[in-house]
Amino acid sequence: MTRTEHMLAFGEVHTALLRNSRPLSGHSAAELLDLTSGETVRRSQRPISRAISADRWEGVDCRMPSSRGGHPRGVGTLGWHAIVTGGHVTQCSTHAGLVAAESTRRRPWSHYLATPGRIELIGKYRPDEIADGLLRDGTDPAVLDLGAITTRGLDAVQRDGRLDQLAPLNAPGTALRWVAYLGAETLTGRFTLESERFRTLRLTVPGQDLPAVVRLGEDLALHDWLLTTLTAIVDAALTGGHSRAEQLRRLRPAFEHLAHLWMPGAQVDEELMPVWDALDRRAGFSRQWAATVTRVRDHLLLAATPDWA
Repeated sequence: MTRTEHMLAFGEVHTALLRNSRPLSGHSAAELLDLTSGETVRRSQRPISRAISADRWEGVDCRMPSSRGGHPRGVGTLGWHAIVTGGHVTQCSTHAGLVAAESTRRRPWSHYLATPGRIELIGKYRPDEIADGLLRDGTDPAVLDLGAITTRGLDAVQRDGRLDQLAPLNAPGTALRWVAYLGAETLTGRFTLESERFRTLRLTVPGQDLPAVVRLGEDLALHDWLLTTLTAIVDAALTGGHSRAEQLRRLRPAFEHLAHLWMPGAQVDEELMPVWDALDRRAGFSRQWAATVTRVRDHLLLAATPDWA
């Protein structure tokens, strides 16, 4: 990569239901995310309760993924933080920017620590091949394992002794991995459901605001998880040959714990909203969510009628 080309950034967001039977208050969520001594947990209440831990930095010195081999060496730091939204949902979000090293020699750690969240690439490489390699699922012990770092961060929250480990729903987690070309001429986004639990997002973004891209990825990952979880619960409840009482028992917790969390774009910067809107329109996130919530609400209303059961 030369200095005239776009900067490539990447990250991953894991989203899961918090392992606690009741939603956390804003204060309790902030205490849970106090992961770094002396650093402040950011909190907000509008339009939804949200707490974010201070960034932590993970040093890496490894080969980077590439779609065509020839993995360049990556040395630097990768940032991650944890989030609790609405007292119910937790995320771990990792990110880093990639730059070409000015020397083929590895520098002392003090050099890399001076610019946290940046990984320098030593050796020849093509940005497109790095981007394609980063978006591949699976584990290759020879290259950077972004999923393992993100999982470790999420586990640090989920295993906290202040949680009772009694999640109110059976809701498997999801992973969204993204790459972004910063400084591009146009704003574009392509979201792909790679598997039942793994998604990818490829972005081109004018400007160099990496934190804004990170927030976009987190907001998209949250709403993809909400939609995935709610539709899975509704499908299982209504298509499994269950009695109406059993359907009601399965549907009610999903509606009570998830329905109020749907606020697409609430954490997305204004300049990146067009790409969120385009993804939402193309994939039909909001339309499917509204249809599913209406379906659940209709069943709950029917259950309240005397002759329904």
